[in-house]
Amino acid sequence: MSDTDSFIDEVNDEVRRDRLYAVMRRYGWIAVVAILAVVGAAAWSEFSRAQARADAQALGDALVGALDLTGEARAEALTGVTPHTAGSAAVVDMLRAGALTEAGDTEAAVAALSRVAADGDLPEIYRQIAAFKALTLQSDTLGPQERALQFEALARPGAPLRLLAEEQLALIAVETGDTAAAIEGFRALLDDAEATADLQQRAQQAIVALGGSLTAPGDDG
Repeated sequence: MSDTDSFIDEVNDEVRRDRLYAVMRRYGWIAVVAILAVVGAAAWSEFSRAQARADAQALGDALVGALDLTGEARAEALTGVTPHTAGSAAVVDMLRAGALTEAGDTEAAVAALSRVAADGDLPEIYRQIAAFKALTLQSDTLGPQERALQFEALARPGAPLRLLAEEQLALIAVETGDTAAAIEGFRALLDDAEATADLQQRAQQAIVALGGSLTAPGDDG
């Protein structure tokens, strides 16, 4: 390489460095902002995870402490628990409803369960469990027709508690003296492929107790 070529290369390198420095002086703040944004996002994410862990631990400790108690004392302790999400609030309300039921305060238990059942922000399974439990607690205060209407809503195809709701409908038929409808309802549970072994056993026992046959009419032939 000649001295001239070497000189030209050095000049070109200087020009490129000057241009790079000019670009950095002009746009370097963007890189700084980008770096700060990345670092800030990472720090916030870590803080959020730490806060979530702390909230979950505090909730768990409070629940464990409350569940060590019984009856009214447990219900009162659960009242003081502060959940941080809709899901944890639903769990606390359902646990409190159980404690109130144990203490004999059915009305307050139903009110707590009804709040969960009416919360549209919760997953359907939470709302259905709460609605189902609230209905079973009102067997002495709601008439059979009204309970049947609400259980029918829970027994719609695809509903999480469909089979349990159908069992309750059969039991309401027993309550109202409609033995034929009750046997038909229990036999449907017995034939349902989604029914658990325990549910099928209860259906069998109910059919026998009602004087019915475990096989549908015409199956013997």
